[in-house]
Amino acid sequence: MTQRNAKLTLAALALVCTLPVAASYLAYYVWQPTGKVNYGELIGPAPLPEAQLAGIAGQPAVRRAELNGRWMLLYVGPGDCDAACEHALYASRQSRLAQGEDMTRVGRLWVVTDDAVPSPRVLADHDGLRVARGDPAWAAALPAANEGGGLILVDPLGNAMMRFPPLADIKLVIKDLQRLLKYSPLGRGES
Repeated sequence: MTQRNAKLTLAALALVCTLPVAASYLAYYVWQPTGKVNYGELIGPAPLPEAQLAGIAGQPAVRRAELNGRWMLLYVGPGDCDAACEHALYASRQSRLAQGEDMTRVGRLWVVTDDAVPSPRVLADHDGLRVARGDPAWAAALPAANEGGGLILVDPLGNAMMRFPPLADIKLVIKDLQRLLKYSPLGRGES
């Protein structure tokens, strides 16, 4: 091999090794993607308030530690369930059921923020829904609760991390939840 061929081989090898690094820097700093994949709005992550939630409608109190270990679809709102509330509870139920074998990794909680008692008809439609009463201070300390009454997704570590709009598109909520469960090992092994 001639000295010229050796230099060309070395230059080609150096180019092949440095090109991916240079391309990654360009992609990260120059051509940043503008779109997003998720439907829900990422928030926080912000830990849920530590206070215990009082039991309601014959259900036991909910301690903060009980919310850890599973993904949680949380709805915070009054006990008199209006159309937006019913849609949020329906969206949480359908999103959980659509996860198939991973649905055991997802829980549902409705935190009632007033003195009203949820109607037995609403509770009968939502088997497995935990219902608890949170005082106004708890609701005020919850990040994103004051933003319009949609669902809040809480991770298995107890952090509110995503908010869905009121009257959310259920198919898109399902898709976000499927993506999270697919790529996150958190919440596995809990039933």
